[in-house]
Amino acid sequence: MVNKDWKTLLKKSCRQEVSLRETITLSKEEETWFDAGSPGLSLLVNPYFLEQAKHSRPLRSQCIPTGNELKKAEGESPDPLTEAPYSPVPRMIHRYPNRVAVLTTDQCAMHCRHCFRRSFTGKGNPPLKEAELKPMGDYITAHPEIREILLTGGDPLTMETGLLLRMIRQFRELSDSLVIRLATRTPSVLPGRIDSELARGLAGCGPLWVITQFNHPDELTQESRQALKHLREAGLPLLSQTVLLKGINDDAEVLGELFQMLLVEGVKPYYLFQGDLAEGTSHFRTSLEKGWEIMARLRQTISGLAMPVYAVDLPGGGGKIPLSESLLVEKNASGYVFRNPAGDLYTYPDERSDVNERN
Repeated sequence: MVNKDWKTLLKKSCRQEVSLRETITLSKEEETWFDAGSPGLSLLVNPYFLEQAKHSRPLRSQCIPTGNELKKAEGESPDPLTEAPYSPVPRMIHRYPNRVAVLTTDQCAMHCRHCFRRSFTGKGNPPLKEAELKPMGDYITAHPEIREILLTGGDPLTMETGLLLRMIRQFRELSDSLVIRLATRTPSVLPGRIDSELARGLAGCGPLWVITQFNHPDELTQESRQALKHLREAGLPLLSQTVLLKGINDDAEVLGELFQMLLVEGVKPYYLFQGDLAEGTSHFRTSLEKGWEIMARLRQTISGLAMPVYAVDLPGGGGKIPLSESLLVEKNASGYVFRNPAGDLYTYPDERSDVNERN
């Protein structure tokens, strides 16, 4: 049994090949990434999740890099959501008229190998200081159309509790009607971080929604269920987003079980995301046909309450859209052409073909 103190677990996280080998035997494909000099998103996996991954291939694939990350597919980008042009204030993104995203910290409890914000994650930038929040507050005040703030990163729950709560309260002081969303992977990858004291502190900053991420039923351990219970009993509404990952959860039975298990824990399945075009992640992406096939099967086997919205962030800055086939304009040699809410056309590549892949 690993130490449950979350700060201790973070300090003991594996960041190098040598420390990882003390716990697991690397496969040839995993060794390939280290032999290449560990490029791209760095290794970070805490002892709690690594212990779970020792007994679960779907979890191991999410935290241990492989040589597949050395491949760069056509259209992949360090900034797949094209966030940089929408940053009027450092570390704040204003893409959609009524909401902004705030990059609270670049630290995570684990570096998920499918991470879309890998150009920001783990770069050693400190958490936001209170002085950095003022220009954000000024901007939000000057734009009354902004009704929601998404706190993301990195993972906000890797911040010290006092600093995190002061930051949330500073945003809350801007308006009682602002909805604050906190995006965190912590309940699934470092559940010991969440106790009743933290949950009550977050609830005191409401209205606040907690958006977590669970990708496989194996992540819903006894510890994860306890973390969700703390949040639920504090009165915080809970949603979960899941990333559709090839070879991990691209199966209707696996996802159906996950979504049903989340409902039992008081968590509403919110989004099932098609993989973003982040560099080195093509091996995780399924085709859109596969995603539509899974969704059709899920509609036959689980309730509407358990159904998430299948969605994608369109490449080139098109924003998030539900992957409804009614929004598909055409299929051509370049891929699938979608029309976003603004009426603009964006192309998502056909992942069934590897003809565009290059090393």
